[in-house]
Amino acid sequence: MTQSTHETTGEQVSASPAAFVFTTVRLSIVFIILCGMIYPLASTALAQVLMPAQANGSLLKDASGKVVGSALIGQSFTNQAMFQSRVSSIGYKAEASGSNNYGPSNPDMLQRTKDSIAQWKLDNPGVPVSQLPVDLITNSGSGLDPHISPAAALVQVPRISKLTGIPADTLEALVKEHTEGRDLGLFGEKRVNVLKLNLALTEVAK
Repeated sequence: MTQSTHETTGEQVSASPAAFVFTTVRLSIVFIILCGMIYPLASTALAQVLMPAQANGSLLKDASGKVVGSALIGQSFTNQAMFQSRVSSIGYKAEASGSNNYGPSNPDMLQRTKDSIAQWKLDNPGVPVSQLPVDLITNSGSGLDPHISPAAALVQVPRISKLTGIPADTLEALVKEHTEGRDLGLFGEKRVNVLKLNLALTEVAK
């Protein structure tokens, strides 16, 4: 009896090299469009709608509307009538985030610390070194930390009050006003953004 159906023999027909290449090219194009175009554009658009300030670099402006920096990146303030930031071994260069990772016995780090303490004595003769918070003479892990501790801000009040004529209690209230709490009330420490504080100080000093 003649069978009307074909029985498989277990042999499989393999795709030709040309078909394999064509499939690979098609998949590559699809993923390039999805991951290289649609996803970045959608993410950018969503960020601009939900958090435009953060998406554009968390830029801070002075009273005239001029951009003076970012809330995420620290900077150096040479004017002693302003609050000073932490030490930065990279000069707060955002393109060179990091530190030299000196150990506690490294002679270069020890000398830098001694220099920072000597400068503190010179700029703040009325405040003993024993009251100097450690974050004012140490480098952060990134070298870009825009924050200092509330204690590091308050200990600078006598110097700034003397140079600006602003009452100490006014400056202390300013520090308190710009003290940020722990994230979600649990993580990190209380901190003060130095650039934001100095922008507020500039307004008070007018």
